[in-house]
Amino acid sequence: MQISFHGAASDVTGSCHLLHVGKQQILIDCGMFQGSRKLHEENGEPFGFDPAKINLLLLTHAHLDHCGRIPILVKQGFRGRILTTAGTVDLAKLVLQDAAGLQEEEMRRYHFPALFGAADVQTALGQFEGAMAHGAAREVAPGVRATFYKAGHILGSAWILLELEEGSERRRVIFSGDLGNRNKPILNPPDPALPADVVVMESTYGDRNHRSQAESIAEFRAAVQATVSEGGNVVIPTFALERAQDLLYYLRQMVEDHALPADTPVFLDSPMAISATEVFRRHPEYFNPEMKALLAAGTDPFALPRLQFTRTTDASKAIAKARGAVIMAGSGMATGGRILHHLANNLGDARNHIIFVGYASHGTPARQVIDGAREIRIYGEPVAVRAKVTTIGGFSAHADHDDLLAWAQAGGKPGKVLLVHGEPKAAAVLAHDIEARGISTAIPKLGDRFDLSAAGAVAAR
Repeated sequence: MQISFHGAASDVTGSCHLLHVGKQQILIDCGMFQGSRKLHEENGEPFGFDPAKINLLLLTHAHLDHCGRIPILVKQGFRGRILTTAGTVDLAKLVLQDAAGLQEEEMRRYHFPALFGAADVQTALGQFEGAMAHGAAREVAPGVRATFYKAGHILGSAWILLELEEGSERRRVIFSGDLGNRNKPILNPPDPALPADVVVMESTYGDRNHRSQAESIAEFRAAVQATVSEGGNVVIPTFALERAQDLLYYLRQMVEDHALPADTPVFLDSPMAISATEVFRRHPEYFNPEMKALLAAGTDPFALPRLQFTRTTDASKAIAKARGAVIMAGSGMATGGRILHHLANNLGDARNHIIFVGYASHGTPARQVIDGAREIRIYGEPVAVRAKVTTIGGFSAHADHDDLLAWAQAGGKPGKVLLVHGEPKAAAVLAHDIEARGISTAIPKLGDRFDLSAAGAVAAR
């Protein structure tokens, strides 16, 4: 039994872990590298394994850095099933179709070769099966029993417990995927970890804690109120999955509380976020009790009086004339998509306010603005940064340091924790603190292998 690491190893993006058990080769996630051009180019590099020999892929959730290389995997010979939750199937379809479109746009604009196209996505989607319900164990391959548990990150997201048998050996291995922030308005919090021999765990915010949800909401409300009242625009680079829906929820609350005028124009300028909101409406089974109570009372959690879903390019361009508006658009890291036009139109005006509500990788335009750049380049042209800039960390969809530390120990002390999906400093801080609790911890590098047989069996049976 062995795990090898082919992405998100000493880095945040590109999650892809290969499990060998018996004659089975099973991938957990197959995500895209994101951020700098160097990282982007790695998406076209060989996987480090033969895709045609992979028997099965287990997908934790639908974010691009976890599912984005699946069409490439299929192009290169993978013919197995892709098992995940029903919600993840619906969201992954949107994410992969959008990624194909963005690549075709880049190919036209920058003459980069596209890694995959719409036809490749359609082929890959034919291998998806939304058969994994939260909490229901299932034998997914000989000697491999999988249970998906609630991760609380985005709709349908899961962490996975694998119960493995190879000859006389038995191991319990957990893959955390991305763990959610406990205090989110739509989803249930992550299920606690269970006893395991090895835990492969994310470390995105392993070196810091989020601000409290109450403080974050108060700061968001104050920034929106002040900017709109002065005739400025609030521009929010928005992740289409979960973050956009969270923001609609908070803005609806502001209107209900008379903290935001009901006639405030609110634009969700992201076809994928619009479609994702429709997916959310189709899957209330993933909602927390508060959301279900709103629905039972006849309230649409995502509705606002002057909310406009702008699907077309012409409708998006027309937003340039808006004043005193709230504009949400993707991508969340400002690496592409319609947000670039809105930043180009709004960054130079001191009346406007750019609010970042999520993680931004090094090398992305979002990180440049967050780090205080006075000028950035958009579509090759210099754009001055005069608008107010605020980062609200409490809206993160990721667990913070304390939550990660608590989750790692929730099932008792695992035999080994392997930290992935984190920048080196974040992973190192979390590793130190887990080790201080008497748990052996390591931070794999790209291409590293870990022998599960050597780990020893410590998990309760």
